[in-house]
Amino acid sequence: MYLKDKATGDLVEVLDSAAMIDPCIAQLQGRFHAGEEMQDATSFSKDGLEFPSGEALPRCWVDADYRTAVK
Repeated sequence: MYLKDKATGDLVEVLDSAAMIDPCIAQLQGRFHAGEEMQDATSFSKDGLEFPSGEALPRCWVDADYRTAVK
């Protein structure tokens, strides 16, 4: 799956989809898809990622207390 880095606008290939949807994990492994060569894997904060359309990640992916938090 691909997400977008908010700071650069570049696409990030998510290498661990289980970490992406786990609200207890704040970092995930991925690599930028920019340039012609495959980039090295690096750690990305979920706070700095969004869907390619610009939509935020679902709250249940980033907040472990999403069910009990006050709206």
